[in-house]
Amino acid sequence: MNWNPKQLWDDFLAAAKRGRIKNVPDSICIEILPMPHTPPSSLPRGKIAVYVFSSNKCVLKVGKVGPNSRARYTTQHYNPRSSRSNLAKSLLNDECAMSKYNLSQETIGEWIKNNTDRVNFIIDADYEGSMLDLLEVFIQCRLQPAYEGDQSNKSRKG
Repeated sequence: MNWNPKQLWDDFLAAAKRGRIKNVPDSICIEILPMPHTPPSSLPRGKIAVYVFSSNKCVLKVGKVGPNSRARYTTQHYNPRSSRSNLAKSLLNDECAMSKYNLSQETIGEWIKNNTDRVNFIIDADYEGSMLDLLEVFIQCRLQPAYEGDQSNKSRKG
């Protein structure tokens, strides 16, 4: 991981302050799960989060979860069949990653656990909505994940 989660949070707070954004969360839990990592078993009650998956120097995915999105937070990104959009499915749709890492539907979940760092920015659920959206977009803009939106960041893949 070539970025600093604490610095990223501090930069977000500074940007929100400069933008005169009111009611910005003043406390956060930054959970760093270095590779190989075990996915979190749950999102703490009353919390929401923005999460980041990265591999080596490449940020792969940034996403967000509300207080009722347990599966999204804990398991969906490790199983390509679990949802319409997830990290596992994005990697399997990337021919370069498929051949480089010898990935398959059966091995992708373990590959993600063994080869990515995961960072969770956890804040109070009181900030669900525009503040959670703002934090996610700020982190996406700063880190430029390879697998986001229309996949236009393909040159950043590791």
